[in-house]
Amino acid sequence: MLGAAIAASAASGGAAGLQPQDLHRLRSVSDARIAPDGRRIAYTVRDPAGPGGPSSQTLILDLATGRSLALTPPRSWSPRWSPDGRRLAYQALGTEGVALMVANADGSGARRVAPQRGTNEALPSTGESLAWSPDGRRLAYVSAVAGTPPSTDPVVLDRYLYKPTAAEGETRSSDGRRLHLFVVGLEPPAPPRALTSGVNHEHSIAWSPDGREIAYVSDTDGDERVFNYDLWALRVAADPPASRRLTETPSAEYSPAWSPDGKQIAFLATKRPLTSSETTMEDDHLWVMDASGAHRREVGGSVDNRQGGPAWAEGALLATVQEGGDVALYRFPLSGAAERLAPAPGAPGVVGSWSRAGDGTIAFAMASAEGPADLYLRSASGTRRLTTLSDDVLAERGRAPVEPLRFASFDGTPIEAFLTLPLGGAPPGAKAPLVVILHGGPHAQQGRAFNSRAQVYAAKGWASLQVNYRGSTGYGQKMADAIFGDQDGGEAKDVLGAVDAALARYAWLDPERIGVEGGSYGGQLVDWLVTQTGRFRAAVSSAGIANLVSFHYMSYYHDYLPVEFGAYPHEGDLLDRLWQRSALRSVAKVRTPVLLLHGENDNDVPIAESEQFYVALQEVGVPARLVRYPREGHGLRETGHQVDALERSIEWYEEWFGRPRPEPRAVKAGP
Repeated sequence: MLGAAIAASAASGGAAGLQPQDLHRLRSVSDARIAPDGRRIAYTVRDPAGPGGPSSQTLILDLATGRSLALTPPRSWSPRWSPDGRRLAYQALGTEGVALMVANADGSGARRVAPQRGTNEALPSTGESLAWSPDGRRLAYVSAVAGTPPSTDPVVLDRYLYKPTAAEGETRSSDGRRLHLFVVGLEPPAPPRALTSGVNHEHSIAWSPDGREIAYVSDTDGDERVFNYDLWALRVAADPPASRRLTETPSAEYSPAWSPDGKQIAFLATKRPLTSSETTMEDDHLWVMDASGAHRREVGGSVDNRQGGPAWAEGALLATVQEGGDVALYRFPLSGAAERLAPAPGAPGVVGSWSRAGDGTIAFAMASAEGPADLYLRSASGTRRLTTLSDDVLAERGRAPVEPLRFASFDGTPIEAFLTLPLGGAPPGAKAPLVVILHGGPHAQQGRAFNSRAQVYAAKGWASLQVNYRGSTGYGQKMADAIFGDQDGGEAKDVLGAVDAALARYAWLDPERIGVEGGSYGGQLVDWLVTQTGRFRAAVSSAGIANLVSFHYMSYYHDYLPVEFGAYPHEGDLLDRLWQRSALRSVAKVRTPVLLLHGENDNDVPIAESEQFYVALQEVGVPARLVRYPREGHGLRETGHQVDALERSIEWYEEWFGRPRPEPRAVKAGP
């Protein structure tokens, strides 16, 4: 009935809504760098339909004329302006591989100045990978150097973190390469020179204003079980280059940034001694210290939320903040209250890359309720959008509105969810299906910004509910900590509470046609929820964890669960507790048909997690289907695979929304 109403709307000239194949057409801005003089912006566009798969291309926008010019070669990213704004450095993929490039401010004269190489090693977040010297005569950059590669036949391993982040082809172990710092001369030209070497990774670079030192990040304690980043400063002119240690804490420091006078360094940091290579429960905040490393103090503590890398602005710091499903750009005075700059207070948006010109003008990429990330400019005269990359698609298809839903969970914890309505609004005289969409992490968030999956469901006349369960970021440290030692516990009850709250508020939702889906930790929650309740008519689990014990010992980041539970699995009774909270243990209770989606090269959550659950569901007699995606790691990168997964999810829901719940098959025991 509802589908007929939507079809009638489309036939009468209304928008048909977003379709799965439209994912090939939704472009977005992933980097935004304004020139120091504020006249140009270099921005990177992600094109999901690029040759050979999704690709990135950097363009230069002349603000006076409004014209954009693409850099060469076409696949380019990470643009960074020289201090005088006359040149632009960037990374690009050419016939000789990835290289560091330099072009004139208008994009002309592009030339290759140094090769760049990466690593498949498991690393937590890293900061800047290239930076101009203050005089504009040199470029510092980060590149991988060959280490000791593992043997290939047989493969002999002797490291704790022996797996790569994603396996490629037949590669199932780390490539042994280490990130190090290099400098290349531009005026006069000089070949690349290595500034660091050895067995540790060095990255996240920032030049001192006098050009004598480069601040960077490295973990040198030699214990791969725990990530313990510290800040260092390297004297570039020394022969050999010499480093001095700036911090020595049991926690982690990230993203250094020198003050304009060179007397202070701002950075991100945590306080707790355990930091995972994949995620961390603790919100990182802004800190400042003297350039010597002394007088360290927290600046971001006035905002109880997770913060991004800093930049200086007239005696204050600018950084992003996750809050209530949004990501906002804030100004942090070195003392006093912080101020939200963009989007405006109360307005939805997810700010990604951003940069600031000398006059205070800020360019930034932001996803809004209206669509994927576009380029914005904030100046003294206000904020305006400069690109409309996907507006033609969305104008043709239409967008469904999103409404916040707040409720008290089972123990009184306030939880926020976001309901995307069916396109065209609630169906008159009919009931609409509901799909619950769960984010991963678990320390992540969802909000009112454009969600293509929710919009595709809205086009079918379905509502969708995104739940920021306990453990989510954007609601303060207490909320993030509420999941400690309790995976597949309170947060699963939050999800069920969100469903109850939605059904109570929206009488047009159909309680007999509710689906649930999620990826990574969201997939883990899906697996767990179907063992706890039969209220979901169908489920889609993407790269989910079904067995916390096997996951710990098979994933590339064995340090994740120790952070989440405060111990290694072999300590105390944790192994038993992990098994108690594993969906696989309770699979006999499942009555919900489950579609499992997984990348074959996933080393984050190995595909064995879905394989175990799939076999167990088959043995129980519950309808289940496993879809394996070649070439994919954790999450689907290829747009064709994303479209396929979305179409299969829709087909799965359609198949089971109209059918009764299956009964388990009886298995005859004995001879």
